[in-house]
Amino acid sequence: MLEFIGWLGVAFGLLVAPPQLWKILKTGNTEAISLVTYAFLCLALICYLLYAISINDPVFITAQSINTTVNVAILIQLIRRKRAN
Repeated sequence: MLEFIGWLGVAFGLLVAPPQLWKILKTGNTEAISLVTYAFLCLALICYLLYAISINDPVFITAQSINTTVNVAILIQLIRRKRAN
């Protein structure tokens, strides 16, 4: 049962960052998003991913891999847009 709850958490996590990335790519608008916040978020996610790998937890590895990838993509878009302005 706990593993199911973990996978459910992965599913809910997919409802957060991917739509944000899609909106940025679609509109190009990043003005209301903090670059510093996303930089620290990405560092935190990388740390969580490394920990997940170290404990060999498939649910945690999957969740952190997806979150890290999507949030780093958002961070890259933020950096590009900030440089363009």
